[in-house]
Amino acid sequence: MPERLRIALAQLNPVVGDLSGNAAKILDARAEAGDADLVVTPELSVSGYPPEDLVLRPSYVDACMKAAAALAQKTVDGPGVIVGCPWKDDGHADRPYNAALLLDRGKVAGVARKVHLPNYGPFDEPRTFAAGPSPQALKFRGWQLGLMVCEDMWFPHVSRRLKEAGADMLIAPHGSPFRRNVKRERRDHAEARSLETGLPLFFVNQVGGQDELVFDGGSFAVSAGRVRGQLPLFVEKVQGFDIVKDDGSLQVSRSEYADWPEDEALVYEAVLVGTRDYVLKSGFRQVVLGLSGGIDSALVAAIAVDALGAANVHCVRLPSRYTSEASMTDAEACAKALGTRLDTIPIEPGVEAMTGMLAGIFAGRQPGLAEENIQSRLRGTALMAISNKLGSMMLTTGNKSEMAVGYATLYGDMNGGYNPLKDVYKVDVFRLARWRNANKPDWALGPGGEVIPEAIIAKPPSAELREDQKDEDSLPPYEVLDAILHGLVEEEASVDAIASRGFDEELVRRIQTMLFRAEYKRRQSAPGPKVSTRYFGRDRRYPIVNRFTG
Repeated sequence: MPERLRIALAQLNPVVGDLSGNAAKILDARAEAGDADLVVTPELSVSGYPPEDLVLRPSYVDACMKAAAALAQKTVDGPGVIVGCPWKDDGHADRPYNAALLLDRGKVAGVARKVHLPNYGPFDEPRTFAAGPSPQALKFRGWQLGLMVCEDMWFPHVSRRLKEAGADMLIAPHGSPFRRNVKRERRDHAEARSLETGLPLFFVNQVGGQDELVFDGGSFAVSAGRVRGQLPLFVEKVQGFDIVKDDGSLQVSRSEYADWPEDEALVYEAVLVGTRDYVLKSGFRQVVLGLSGGIDSALVAAIAVDALGAANVHCVRLPSRYTSEASMTDAEACAKALGTRLDTIPIEPGVEAMTGMLAGIFAGRQPGLAEENIQSRLRGTALMAISNKLGSMMLTTGNKSEMAVGYATLYGDMNGGYNPLKDVYKVDVFRLARWRNANKPDWALGPGGEVIPEAIIAKPPSAELREDQKDEDSLPPYEVLDAILHGLVEEEASVDAIASRGFDEELVRRIQTMLFRAEYKRRQSAPGPKVSTRYFGRDRRYPIVNRFTG
């Protein structure tokens, strides 16, 4: 065994299906790694992660394997590379493996196949991949590499088997999505595997947004159960670590130690990355949104400007007879603070036309919800028309609290290609708005300072679809609503269990009924970044028709 090995961790932002683009990223990282002996990239870095049912297409798997073989030919000289790729062995007629490939000296020098395929939350890998056999160490220039692909790091028997197979170190390529507490969980498991085996461990994770998932990076190295260096969150980065022999054992020299954001900063950056990458990876450069003068649309506008730059964000006021002058003024102040274009399109002519068209059928009935929703749908139609004509993606601005109880209008304020706040409760919308007024991520493109006027944060939320309307006319205070929803959604707690925490039982039952009844709306809602433990759709899959209430 040589005296020293230099490993570079490359947390990259791939795009599913962009095999040539992903290969170019891997080669760029290899060049940036300089004098490294080995460069480690995330899980399925060649194909992009998660590829979902693309893996069921033989042509896709073949193309990924050919791309990996072409990458291997680039390793005749210089560092070896570990890449992730769907891999089908010769004569294996079943599904491919989720594999980590060791590319070195111009060839695929070794293959590690993922043993544990996750089947919970956003994961459904047994649908597309075959489970790998018992893992073996891979030989690399006098060293033995113990590869654990993502989920395998969570199981002690995998690292123990690799230790028994002669591994000198553990390497864990990941595609681990963001959620608030996942950083601590990853560290706990990595440190445990290192301590149990006495081996150094290298954790490298994907970064960036892919559909609803956000990957936060946060790669690190562990030696003797202690972190010896960590990469930043939410940005691409290549960082080197040295393994050295010390008194017969292997140690990882201390490397750079990036600070990681917490609390509101953590969630804001996750939403920001998810929004940026969804828009750009979908082929758009600009977005349009309705700026109502309320806190949700103001926060979405700030996120959009931070993600894409003010020149690429188009805000539109769509006032009706019920829109207050304060809302008009607040929306204008917000757009000015952010530096965005702001247009105004009154919807009253459209309201009059629609109510006139429907007058015969509506005759003899009092105005109500139908007339309110006409306003919302006219706004959605106008914004989608702008999107179609100007080629910008429409962002919708509803929050998780509204999505949960159906306090939103199908084909109206739910219109849009992406919803940055889909997984953010209303109480957290207020927290994020205040945080953004006092802070800004280093890499955000928007201005500093107060970008969401205090008047917007301070006023009671209202849809302004009728005279003197307030959200609390239909819903309990958001502090109460969100606490109940957290119990129902994140915890799957019963009505009795939540009521025992001091909430009115009938209120909890009413909120649960609203939650169940709104499932059909959520099925038709725009995607948005997953930041919680229970995201509507991938994590929480309820039937639309459902008469069970507990």
